[in-house]
Amino acid sequence: MDVVTFGCRLNALESENVRALAHAAGHDDLVVVNTCAVTAEAVRQARQTIRRIRRERPNATIVATGCAAQTEPGTFADMPEVDHVAGNGEKVSPSFWQGLSLNERVVVSDVMSLSETAEHMVDAFSARTRAFVEVQNGCDHRCTFCIIPYGRGPSRSVPMGRVVDQVKRLVDSGHAEVVLTGVDLTSYGPDLPGAPSLGDLVGRILTHVPDLARLRLSSIDSIEADPALLDVFASEPRLMPHLHLSLQAGDDMILKRMKRRHLRHHAVEFCADVRARRPETTFGADIIAGFPTETEAMFERTLAIIEDCGLSHVHVFPFSPRAGTPAARMPQLSRQVVKARAARLREAAEAAMARTLAGAVGTEVEVLVEDDGRGRTPTYLPARIDGPALPGTFVTGRVDGVVDGSLSIRALAEAA
Repeated sequence: MDVVTFGCRLNALESENVRALAHAAGHDDLVVVNTCAVTAEAVRQARQTIRRIRRERPNATIVATGCAAQTEPGTFADMPEVDHVAGNGEKVSPSFWQGLSLNERVVVSDVMSLSETAEHMVDAFSARTRAFVEVQNGCDHRCTFCIIPYGRGPSRSVPMGRVVDQVKRLVDSGHAEVVLTGVDLTSYGPDLPGAPSLGDLVGRILTHVPDLARLRLSSIDSIEADPALLDVFASEPRLMPHLHLSLQAGDDMILKRMKRRHLRHHAVEFCADVRARRPETTFGADIIAGFPTETEAMFERTLAIIEDCGLSHVHVFPFSPRAGTPAARMPQLSRQVVKARAARLREAAEAAMARTLAGAVGTEVEVLVEDDGRGRTPTYLPARIDGPALPGTFVTGRVDGVVDGSLSIRALAEAA
């Protein structure tokens, strides 16, 4: 069987769980398409992929699931290529896969009624270097552009003990790096006894799993970063010095119309504060181009935040109106303007990454090798080892230059 994944790291984790559940239920000629709903383009790509799969594998059973299947099940039910449509709750349910042939064609329950996360006790990932652990799911915020809360349900956290146990299992199975994932990661904890914070969780993992070499965080909301998280980030070298921020814009009026919880100066001050604590830190961010009502001056402030925050890993999203969201009812910009602004943002992002890569030339770095001699530095810069390098090993080397967007590393030593 095959699982095709779109979207976020949480989807990547859930795809591993889906693979295990479907395999245990005895499904062989099965293709699961785990969709994303964050943009209309993501939905279009999922539909296009489903059509291609049907052409290539006419006898396969195709299951559409994920956020797009949850928020617009009719879109996929109307596709003759799709055999089953499953919601986000169903895709992680053993009973759904065990009774797949007996299920109705469309099984999508109300995610807003969910009160806890499903178990995702994955023993190992197909690539045994980096693994993902879900610690939170859902979102209680209502950003005006976002459909995801309706695909994921309310915010709910995984108890710390269960998270620690899962990290131990993954480390014991050979994973050197673990990434904590969630829909709104920094909202972790208020629904649990004692209301622990994300910083509390990170501290407990690092204390109770001493053999974990690297711990990373997926996208965070900087305005929600708690003091304990900043303290452990500054003091614990096993927590990797890279943070990906959910910024979305750099203009205060647009941020307010997005119903974000931070203003421009909060983001700039956060990056400066973290760098003061840990100077080598690199930052990534999600930024939306062409939000409704965005003027050229507003866009220029968003463009400037790449430099003002010192961003290097920037994901640019051309604004895509999602039916049912307030932003879809706001005055829209022309698609030509949206695309042009997205292109300018990507150009600035590529230049920022190029500067960051060039700044690493001549330094000594440690790379966790993933495959084909490629890997990532602690600051999440892509690297290529010049010489033999086994997946899952750490290679320490000197950066000789930049080739095709990756650091070229001359190995000095190698250890498993």
